[in-house]
Amino acid sequence: MKGSYLLTTLVIALMVFSCNQKTDEGYSMQKKVFGDYDGKEVVLITLKNSEGNTLKLTNYGATIVWIEVPDRDGNMENITFGYETLDEYTNGDPYFGSVVGRYANRIAKGKFILDDIEYNLAINNGMNTLHGGPGGWHSVVWDYEITDNEENIPSVIFRYHSPDMEEGYPGNMVIEVTYQWTDNNEIIIDYNCSTDKKTVLNITNHAYFNLKGAGNGDILDHEVTILASQFTPVDQDLIPFGENIAVEGTPFDFTQSHIVGERIEEDNEQLVLGGGYDHNFVLDNVEEVDAIVYEPKSGRMMEMITDQPGVQLYCGNFLDGTEAGHGGKVYEHRGGLCLETQHFPDSPNQSAFPSSVVEPGSPFKSRTVYRFSVK
Repeated sequence: MKGSYLLTTLVIALMVFSCNQKTDEGYSMQKKVFGDYDGKEVVLITLKNSEGNTLKLTNYGATIVWIEVPDRDGNMENITFGYETLDEYTNGDPYFGSVVGRYANRIAKGKFILDDIEYNLAINNGMNTLHGGPGGWHSVVWDYEITDNEENIPSVIFRYHSPDMEEGYPGNMVIEVTYQWTDNNEIIIDYNCSTDKKTVLNITNHAYFNLKGAGNGDILDHEVTILASQFTPVDQDLIPFGENIAVEGTPFDFTQSHIVGERIEEDNEQLVLGGGYDHNFVLDNVEEVDAIVYEPKSGRMMEMITDQPGVQLYCGNFLDGTEAGHGGKVYEHRGGLCLETQHFPDSPNQSAFPSSVVEPGSPFKSRTVYRFSVK
């Protein structure tokens, strides 16, 4: 028995060793088994840059699990929502840090017309479809490849084949999402999607951020800047009217920095409908950085850069304190905010919005960057 035990221990040690890589550049990449879902292995991948800061990912939902960066005094903290076990991911909030698609955000009444054909989608948000439906990309196991790219940046490539008519969407779609974790504490997310049939697409990452630390209170003290001169107002079902209106003179003007809690409770029809901020901002796309979030106590700052036409500012209005994540910390009401880079909600039904149609031979490519620093 003792010999068998020693042999087993040796095998486990070799498996752990084989899943760890340390490079001369000072970063490391590690993989371990996270569990099993739908008969497929789920892994937890840890990337550490040369600054010693950590990004954790899983191939369940191509999800960001953990982002650990220092405050201005060098104290480390995880600043994104996540869970410690796969069971919590499959049974808890479906969108913490996940890639959502085929169509992120809402499609009215779960239907749209494309080339005179009406497509009916899976309904999961009142009368509407949200984030691709209940079986969207957030809830599947992706293939993965751990690598360092030509610039020696630790990276993970997630791949998924979405079959024709999955959740009601036409076309076989091949999706590749690449995460890079740079020494400048940038999460670079590249999306590359191709289809064999004309279809619609809106892909994003749904990470929640609290720069004080995930589970360390609300985000009402966070200062936000969004370089967007317009936003898209919504109806009672949070579906856009199909027009953009100016942010100037409204609580939606973040072209200059404002504290989240400064105006969120104002008697404004759009804030009442959304329970706070849950709206698409029409990005001006005139500067490199499209949005900035700053938390004054920790000094942590996050810059968001994208080539997409819009970003959804969501301030955790539907969080109710029933979800607890890393270390048992509770994610309270307005305990995190999201900056979801995107095409506009319900674009397949809104001819005035930028087109979200993808056609064979013309792959969709996009990049979003979240850059962390202190001041």
